[in-house]
Amino acid sequence: MPLPKLPTKPATLLLAKDYPQASGANPVPFPETAAAPKKTARGAKAAAVSEPALAPAASPAAAPIMAEATAPAAKKTARKGAVASVPPVAEVAAAKPASKPVTYPAPAAPAAAPVEAKAPRGKVTPIKAEAPQQPKHKMGEVNKSSTSRHADEAGVTKLFVLDTNVLMHDPTSLFRFEEHDVYLPMMTLEELDNHKKGMSEVARNARQVSRTLDALVANTDDDAIEEGILLSKLGNKDAKGRLFFQTKLQIADLPEGLPQGKADNQILAVVRSLEGEQEGRAVVLVSKDINMRIKARALGLPAEDYFNDHVLEDTDLLYSGIVQLPDDFWNKHGKDMESWSENKNGQSTTYYRVTGPFVPSLLVNQFVYLEPNNGEASFYGQVKQLNGKTAVLRVLRDFSHNKNNVWGVTARNREQNFALNLLMDPECDFVTLLGQAGTGKTLLALASGLAQVLETKLYNEIIVTRVTVPVGEDIGFLPGTEEEKMGPWMGAFDDNLEVLNKSDNDAGEWGRAATQDLIRSRIKIKSLNFMRGRTFVNKFLIIDEAQNLTPKQMKTLVTRAGPGTKILCLGNIAQIDTPYLTEGSSGLTYVVDRFKGWSHSGHVTLARGERSRLADHASDVL
Repeated sequence: MPLPKLPTKPATLLLAKDYPQASGANPVPFPETAAAPKKTARGAKAAAVSEPALAPAASPAAAPIMAEATAPAAKKTARKGAVASVPPVAEVAAAKPASKPVTYPAPAAPAAAPVEAKAPRGKVTPIKAEAPQQPKHKMGEVNKSSTSRHADEAGVTKLFVLDTNVLMHDPTSLFRFEEHDVYLPMMTLEELDNHKKGMSEVARNARQVSRTLDALVANTDDDAIEEGILLSKLGNKDAKGRLFFQTKLQIADLPEGLPQGKADNQILAVVRSLEGEQEGRAVVLVSKDINMRIKARALGLPAEDYFNDHVLEDTDLLYSGIVQLPDDFWNKHGKDMESWSENKNGQSTTYYRVTGPFVPSLLVNQFVYLEPNNGEASFYGQVKQLNGKTAVLRVLRDFSHNKNNVWGVTARNREQNFALNLLMDPECDFVTLLGQAGTGKTLLALASGLAQVLETKLYNEIIVTRVTVPVGEDIGFLPGTEEEKMGPWMGAFDDNLEVLNKSDNDAGEWGRAATQDLIRSRIKIKSLNFMRGRTFVNKFLIIDEAQNLTPKQMKTLVTRAGPGTKILCLGNIAQIDTPYLTEGSSGLTYVVDRFKGWSHSGHVTLARGERSRLADHASDVL
């Protein structure tokens, strides 16, 4: 029998209708409680509204569930002491005669949900699985494995189709694809012929490629051209592939929106046709044109950029010329340490010979420093010799002290001190200085040059040059001689010369004017366009804004050095103005990576700006 409904208010008597009866059982008479006091019409109406509707009686199956559900509620109410004691049934029956029993129909049992028949255990119905279909090649899909520069697992080499701009960018690109084959469409040869005239670097590269192709096809019959010409024919042992020319019309379907007469679209049609002919072999388009690579990928053709001219993929890995020694360096390397002093040019220099596990990671002319936090003295040195795990370190000269100033200029930070040690070293023939705007590259170079030309007379004169690439729009031709034409480009040197002239306060106005005339007579400004074929002897050559030079132009300038000449390359690879030149392919990045470790060259990356607080903040936030 289900439990009665719980009272909702304290001291409320349960009525007979609150005791539902089980279905199918004989009705048991329940006595009714005493009549409640009469209420007014308004009170009766309010009571009728507030009294909840009675729920139908639960089935026998639901009775245990209701009992379990009501038991916690009863316990919770009993804890609060809100339920009054209910009088026994016998007392209620004696108070009022019994009335007719009230029965409630039991609710219909819910229909049982259909149960899915299960297969008998031990028997598994075999399911025939269809083989997965290989996805078909769709427009816009590019096989990523085809863009790798290495052969696949089966040893099948790739076929690289070269765009014209790759050959004009690097004339030796034909021999940069290792064991893979190279394919030249006929339109590529036509564009080479169109760009061969002129005195620009692009025209010179086009003519060089034409001469290389002529040497490859010389003494070659038609069958050899069809089968491919060995790229190692001219002595390039790294090139193990073959060179193929387009000898027949390649027909391929391209979208109707692409003009068929455009050169780029014809090369794309050749790549699409080769994909159909070279089944099982990757055909990759190599182009420096970004838009052409985008169109190729939109058509589902593999395309990639030409990266062989990049020195580094990440410029953060560029050699900085400075390394910090570990805190326990002297404990691990000072056991058999030797030290001695040498006098050169009236100055005493201290040397240390150390041996330990950290030495093999160093390079010659690399700067090392140790700044302990325990109050010990700092150490600033330069690697002069390396022999296995043994290195000779030279203690640096402190150019931050006023007694060691260079033309009135002293080092303001650690990196500037390293740079002045390189610039004032007569054994160092090639110096590169990298750094953001305001780090003092030009000022340090001019000060060291004037000191070694006018004071020590180590060099005859200072030659300044730079590439004439404007930041914005070109203002046109400039009048005057070569030096007058280069005058507007040398505004940075004029500003630094003015600072250096003001550093001599004891000379007076007439003395500074005479010094300025003397300085002007020893500084020559030369154009980069007239450097080929020249030889500089005992010159202090400064190449400003060297980040705008290509590796080939940088090679042309560095090879101009004669006996007793020192070359300085200054620049910031974050401010490249030359089109089609990036941080990884810049000539300045090229020489920094190639000259590291040479005993007569050095490099320093200046990190801290010293121009002004405004310039430093602008370099950080802009």
